[in-house]
Amino acid sequence: MTRYVLKRILYMLLTLLIVATVTFFMMRSIPGDPLGGMARELPEQTKANYYAKYGLDKPLVEQYLIYIKNMLQGDLGESLLYPGRSVSATISATSPVSGLVGGIALVIGLLIGVCLGIIAALKKNQWPDYVVMVIAIMGITIPVFVLVSLMQYFFSIKLGWLPSSGWGEPKHLIMPVIVLSFSTIATYARYIKSSMLDVLDQDYILTARSKGLSEGQIVRRHVLRNSLLPAVTILSGRIVGIFTGAFIVEKMFTIPGIGFYYISSINNNDYTMTMGTTVFYAALFVVMQLVVDFVYMLVDPRIRISEAK
Repeated sequence: MTRYVLKRILYMLLTLLIVATVTFFMMRSIPGDPLGGMARELPEQTKANYYAKYGLDKPLVEQYLIYIKNMLQGDLGESLLYPGRSVSATISATSPVSGLVGGIALVIGLLIGVCLGIIAALKKNQWPDYVVMVIAIMGITIPVFVLVSLMQYFFSIKLGWLPSSGWGEPKHLIMPVIVLSFSTIATYARYIKSSMLDVLDQDYILTARSKGLSEGQIVRRHVLRNSLLPAVTILSGRIVGIFTGAFIVEKMFTIPGIGFYYISSINNNDYTMTMGTTVFYAALFVVMQLVVDFVYMLVDPRIRISEAK
């Protein structure tokens, strides 16, 4: 087990290094000046001082080595767009906002998605199954910005029930949470239905029925646990997907989360903020993947046996 954990941690660090490297050189290859429109108006000496402050006057390879060295020490640099504000401090201040919205959306999406998937599997080829599949298809195919626009139009403009944007009160959470949870509901409804139908066709389910167990007992004791196992594997992706899917949601609802600043940094060539946020998302993904692997090992003894070997 210890060897397995150490190996996974090594892979995590290697993944983060690759992500940081690719992001660094991609950002440097984007046309434009980090000073934006000001670059044409400022004196040459002022621009030179600006570049020197952020190390942009050094050779590209040297900039990369300095960035990696600082990153390993936990220093993601200072924002080019907001002088004096460190990237780490910005992430620390904004990620709880994104985590609150995304966390509530994830929990609601999981609960509703799993319930709908169970209903669809148990009522296969009946009207509940068709309704669930329609919801799943809508959740996958409707773009986030369209869903946000529709909700703002109907619930804010037409009905006046909810604020169209803003932050600070519980009512500001309602529409963003609904929008973010929609894709999770759709994903898990499809996964659970497919997984349950596969489990229901197994021989041990037929054996359980022959022993006289009721359908409720079969579902609770045998079907649900084995059906939920495959769904656990996509949990890490959904957690990160909630954060990355919040880019548009936070921008359109003016929520001061990490996605709001991430979009601004990309639009304004804020190299350090973009790279720091990308590394943060990559770290979140690999850590969640490791956590999910451990959860999978806890719920499936076969995984523990194979890893022990």
